[in-house]
Amino acid sequence: MPDGRLTEVGDGVLAYLQPDGGWCLNNAGLLLGGGQSALVDTVATQTRALNLRRQVLGVTRRPPRLLVNTHFHGDHTFGNFVFPEAVVVGHERARTEAEAAGLHLAGLWPDVRWGNLEVVVPQVTYQERMTLRVGPVRAELLHVGPAHTTGDTVVWLPRQRVLFAGDVVMSGVTPFCPMGSVSGSLHALDTLRTLDPLTVVPGHGPVGGPELLDADEGYLRRLQRLAREGLAAGLTPLQLAREAGPGPYAELLDSERLVPNLHRAYAEQQGAPPGAPLDIPALFREMAQYHGGLPLCRA
Repeated sequence: MPDGRLTEVGDGVLAYLQPDGGWCLNNAGLLLGGGQSALVDTVATQTRALNLRRQVLGVTRRPPRLLVNTHFHGDHTFGNFVFPEAVVVGHERARTEAEAAGLHLAGLWPDVRWGNLEVVVPQVTYQERMTLRVGPVRAELLHVGPAHTTGDTVVWLPRQRVLFAGDVVMSGVTPFCPMGSVSGSLHALDTLRTLDPLTVVPGHGPVGGPELLDADEGYLRRLQRLAREGLAAGLTPLQLAREAGPGPYAELLDSERLVPNLHRAYAEQQGAPPGAPLDIPALFREMAQYHGGLPLCRA
């Protein structure tokens, strides 16, 4: 059964947390103010989305009228369709990426009970920043990156100093940037620091504070260092991953992401611009080869 739960993280701000934060077990959020509400992301399967809806309706007078998607990945967007009352908002590239991806994520794990999914893409898009108001609650949507993807949005609540970081920030979970950028992720973390958040709701894993930004930065800088060394030694990303392993980040969930992350780091070291397309299906196959099989998705 779905085990996601709403928990208060600020005045009028709740985080919807799905332990343990591994593949497809993402976090979402709920903003409340003046009898109004807005969601930040949904979840991966129909069953999980219906559980999210039940919990949201348990604390709101009416269904949310706004739904912000932090990026296009299905674990954050597949549940959009169970909130038909909501206008979906996201970065313009999140819309085009969602249209292109469709239900591709579900095909990666065919044994998961995804349900009767319907793809709902952002209906309102923006380019750099946008302000939403949920009663008295002001939410700033900021485009950062390319970082996790090329269309990332973070949701910043300046009065509460709460940051919904989407998958730009992970907590106890390996960062994942083959569809975005290593250098862009580092730049995004610098941008998030300037906001001076008190509470950070990551895309996956437990809620924390600004220390989550520092932890992810350390992982990303190791990627860059490994890529420089691997290229100099003539190693492929897969060979390098087998030689170097996760190192000090072995305790993070989903450490097999090292392989596709190294592909992105290699591409950037060789001059590819942040966000330049890579062959993601091929990277997933190589990641599974490194892992000894397809990583577990418990959605």
